[in-house]
Amino acid sequence: MIDLFLSDPNQSDEAHDSDSINWRISLLKEMESVIWSGMLSGGRAEVRLWLCSSIAGVTCVAPRDQRELFGNLVRSRGQKCGLASHLLHLMFDKSPNKGGSILAHTSRMLQKFFQGNPNRVLQWFSYSSSGSGLEQGKGLKALSQFAFKNRDICWEELEWKGKHGQSPAMVATKPHYFLDLDIQRTVENFIQNVPEFWSSDEFVESVKDGDIFFIDRPFFVHYFINLMYKEDIGDVWQVIDEFLTEHPFSSLCQHLLITLDEQDLCYFLELLRKSLNRKVEFQHFDNVTDLFVVVLLNCGGTGSIDLMLLLNAVITQGRQLLRLLRDEEDPELQAKIGDTVSKISAIPSSGNSLTPIFKNTCKMTTVEAIKCLGLQSWVLYYRLSQECKTPESWESVFMNNQIGFRLSNKNALLDHDELLKEDCSGFDQSPSVRLKRNKKQKAKKKRRRKYDSDDCNDDELLDFDSTSLELDFLQNTRSWLLSTDGYTSAWSSADLPEHLHRHCLCRWMTWLLEK
Repeated sequence: MIDLFLSDPNQSDEAHDSDSINWRISLLKEMESVIWSGMLSGGRAEVRLWLCSSIAGVTCVAPRDQRELFGNLVRSRGQKCGLASHLLHLMFDKSPNKGGSILAHTSRMLQKFFQGNPNRVLQWFSYSSSGSGLEQGKGLKALSQFAFKNRDICWEELEWKGKHGQSPAMVATKPHYFLDLDIQRTVENFIQNVPEFWSSDEFVESVKDGDIFFIDRPFFVHYFINLMYKEDIGDVWQVIDEFLTEHPFSSLCQHLLITLDEQDLCYFLELLRKSLNRKVEFQHFDNVTDLFVVVLLNCGGTGSIDLMLLLNAVITQGRQLLRLLRDEEDPELQAKIGDTVSKISAIPSSGNSLTPIFKNTCKMTTVEAIKCLGLQSWVLYYRLSQECKTPESWESVFMNNQIGFRLSNKNALLDHDELLKEDCSGFDQSPSVRLKRNKKQKAKKKRRRKYDSDDCNDDELLDFDSTSLELDFLQNTRSWLLSTDGYTSAWSSADLPEHLHRHCLCRWMTWLLEK
């Protein structure tokens, strides 16, 4: 029997055999060592990605707090770990106009950006084809507008492809003549002889939307990093703060946390823990995000990234952890995991055997108790994944642990709608028995009709095989509505281990942390 330890802890449970609880704690520490050996054999990169993913799922971070979180990190450690570079790439992708507003005030720098670089010139001061013919790009449009408006000082700097140039009067009536400019030579003339153009309203307007970043992204990233750290330009930091406030927290985490080394990731976790409102330490929580936040609030101040990597793996990434350990294809590791789980499962239980951990009678710290419960929940996940292979085994778990359940007709076949109707009376009834009996009666009637109307033995055999396969399909794809979530979701055997191990851990953590 798989004991989920869901009965309410009481005083009598606290008097449980101390040898048993000490033995359980010792085996859980052994399981911790086995899990670490499996996780480290393939490197820590994937385990770190799991932690970053869990951080990104936190939804209780206010915009102001996320600005301070990432802002403090970028200000203090940006150059060291390349975080500033990744942040700028993200900002140029998602909100290029914010960076463009900075260029609008430092546009003279772009004079050097284009100088001696024909490729950049041709990309920005060009024309493009459209359904209506040739159109000026943003750079060429700015140049032509400035040249016509200030023709008295720069018209002679325009270079034309034809044998002779165009007069302002001619271009005024036929603006498309600007498409006959020799772009490369004209821009070179403007770089040398028309400095007014590079700070003009026309040119500023052409760059403020940030499209120019796509010409040479590394150049602009390097330029902005200089503005941030060497020149410490306040306007640049203000734009970055705006972006950090407005951009979704989950996206910032997904793009930026993966760039941090473990020391900086630990520093970020400490900043995040301090920013979270203590009110989110719920008395009752029932989802993986709540679990992670509660664990972070209680364990994130230890300064150990290893602890958070382990707790996140066993608490929020049960399925991925099991896959990772199996992918190692190490027979000794697999045997060690199975042996340790068997020993833990063999510990005699009466009442709620985890009560000494909930009530902290083992003189453990809260952090140590949470680690024990997290490891115990993963042991539960492992057992459910390994031992529950049939609908009957799942329903046995429900009944033995006082979990009410109802069959869901989510996966019912069209011809068997009636088979899945049942009285939903809870865990003390067995829908499996009724389902089997109804299926047999239905199958017999169907075969009897077949014998009466068809003399072909082959058809009879095919009908029998088809019915058997159909019944097997119904059995193996059965899903249930459970009292654990108020009968709101249909759970299949593939998702039940994850659901139940998290449900149990939520209950255990509530008992541990209740005041």
